[in-house]
Amino acid sequence: MTRSLPLAGVVVVEPGARIGAAVCGSLLAHLGATVIVPEGLAADGGGKFRHRDQMIAGKLSVRADADMLDRLVARSDIVLLSSDLDPGRRPGAWPGAAGRVECDVTAFGDSGPMAGLAFSDAQIQALSGIIDTTGMADGPPAPIRLPIVEFMTGVYAAAACLSAWRVRRLGGSGQAIDMSLYDCAFASMATFLPRLLDGSGASVGRVGNRHAMASPWNVFQAQDGWVLVCAASDMQWSRICEVVGRPELAQDPRYLRVADRVARHREVDGILQGWIGAGSIARSIEVLGRVGIPCGPVTPVDGYPREANLEHRKAVLRVPGPGGSAPIFVPASPLRMSGTPAVSPDRIPEPDQDRAAVARLLDEPRFAPLSSAARAGALPLSGIRVLEIGHYTTAPLSARHLANLGADVIKIEPATGEAVRDWAPVKNGTGYFFVYTNADKRTLVLDLETADGVATLKELIARSDVLIENLKPGALAKRGCSAAEIARVNPRIVYCPVSGFGADTIYAARPAYDTVIQAMSGFMDLTRAGDVPVKSGISSADIMGAEMAVVAVLGALEARDRTGLGQAIDLSMQDVGSWLTMPLWNGDEAAPRPAVVAARDGFVMVETVSGEDVPAAIGMAPERAGEMSRAELAEALARQGRRAAPVLTAQEMLHSDQTRERGLLYYGRAPDGEEWPLVASPLRLKGTPPVLRTPMGALGSDGPAILAELRRDATPAVRGAAG
Repeated sequence: MTRSLPLAGVVVVEPGARIGAAVCGSLLAHLGATVIVPEGLAADGGGKFRHRDQMIAGKLSVRADADMLDRLVARSDIVLLSSDLDPGRRPGAWPGAAGRVECDVTAFGDSGPMAGLAFSDAQIQALSGIIDTTGMADGPPAPIRLPIVEFMTGVYAAAACLSAWRVRRLGGSGQAIDMSLYDCAFASMATFLPRLLDGSGASVGRVGNRHAMASPWNVFQAQDGWVLVCAASDMQWSRICEVVGRPELAQDPRYLRVADRVARHREVDGILQGWIGAGSIARSIEVLGRVGIPCGPVTPVDGYPREANLEHRKAVLRVPGPGGSAPIFVPASPLRMSGTPAVSPDRIPEPDQDRAAVARLLDEPRFAPLSSAARAGALPLSGIRVLEIGHYTTAPLSARHLANLGADVIKIEPATGEAVRDWAPVKNGTGYFFVYTNADKRTLVLDLETADGVATLKELIARSDVLIENLKPGALAKRGCSAAEIARVNPRIVYCPVSGFGADTIYAARPAYDTVIQAMSGFMDLTRAGDVPVKSGISSADIMGAEMAVVAVLGALEARDRTGLGQAIDLSMQDVGSWLTMPLWNGDEAAPRPAVVAARDGFVMVETVSGEDVPAAIGMAPERAGEMSRAELAEALARQGRRAAPVLTAQEMLHSDQTRERGLLYYGRAPDGEEWPLVASPLRLKGTPPVLRTPMGALGSDGPAILAELRRDATPAVRGAAG
């Protein structure tokens, strides 16, 4: 394995049985780490072992008793635990903890009234409000069958491990990391929090696949499957009317404006359904796409997600099964890096297959950190400058996490400001969502349509370590800032464009809304409200894309420290979305099937198994369940040995004791003195905790200081010398 890979030579031991621990381990393996999975421990059979082949692909397997586990941990650089599933294994339980990164992935973290409870992904979905926001407006909540919270937590855990490893490598101590599924689920609900915090008393409900501010925006059934259509403008509606053979409807006062169509969304959907229902998916997409209507198929997961762009990007691999058995579909790494390509899995070991290789590793010396007293106590990204040209969620959220880890993040905005600055609800002209997503950044206005604006951008690129953006693919290149030009200006910069379908794509001109990516990655095929595919209430594609960008950037910075060179990252949200669906590939029926049961005061989530109906799962008639409160029903199901939890609303989750005691929401003061609610970082590094303090100031308010810095640095400095 080439030594230039970001984590080449790093040994990771993964005894944690949670899917989140395995997801973290897989990403570290993609970046070049040697990941060892001890098998034969107490928690085997549940969690990640329900999906063993996918979760162990690309790793080493060794059977381990307590003595072997002790030896593995003693040799390791990073340890991935799940102490709620195995209370005997906690961070700091082994000698020499100061020299290691020890990451504990649990349901609730190490504090709060629910700490130590080994709740499942579906139970966390219920308690966090995720289930309550997913489903049709006129129907019950829809549980997400995929372990989405485990995956979110696993990706965040990988970012936390990379951050803690950077601190350790540069001369600091090892440290413990407290990763909580509940904390990560709370962070994913941030888009709903403005409605709960602006004082209006508004509630959060379900909207199915619709959009609160656009219509038609929904899934429609063709003769051979489902088609998603997202039309946001009056012009798009006019084109749809032409396509369906009803041009007069474009001038019909009932549907004339967006607000009219939203108010009559059932009628509007019926018009489009009549046309789509008469033909095939291919015909609908070809005709609608030809006139510029954002649309896409709901990609079926038949062994794996079968979609043309995923095939083009070779996002799905066939790997021989354990012991040479039938090939297994596994995802390629979603970390597409130009300089140090990620290591996609090419083998699935049998249990204990790698004992000899592990024995050799045990005899090798551990990593020796650099000697750098100046780094003691420094945040992981101290001294790193990040440029962000972002809008909406992915790039802005990624850059906020980098800021929390100590980077100086400069957000470049047009003169009108980023599109979501004034998203309702607002306070003093600024939207709550914008404040959540952009805390602890500096704001600079640049007109990238002008030569002066582009020249200033290039000056900043020359003096920065990272450029992250989620503009339309090719938008920067058209302004003279292609990936090649960015690398020419600064060969050390890490350039991370985040797009819906990737830079190497057959859909270069296709818009990539979160809903479109959920549909075209297979996610919606596996999430159903009755028989209808449905998106998650949370913006899962945007959130997962943002998380993966953080991991990719941190990995590329590690590689830069080895090679001296930056690189470009081709991050596709569709790749990430399809990667998320891997537990249900290969016809896997082992995963629990969450269902909801109506109680007197709401709903309760209960896990069922394949082929089991709800009455059999709850051991009573649904009518009897409906006479009980959520708390009573959940307790009764727990006594039967069932995993169950009350389905809480977003409002109930916001005010829960666990939310309060974990400090997941708190207030920070902006430069103008105004206080704003902020969402805590889910990356709980104990030694160098992320810092989240200051809501962003007024548009462009940091511009004079930033431009003065440019004038002082007439000769580009070599940045990131410490890392």
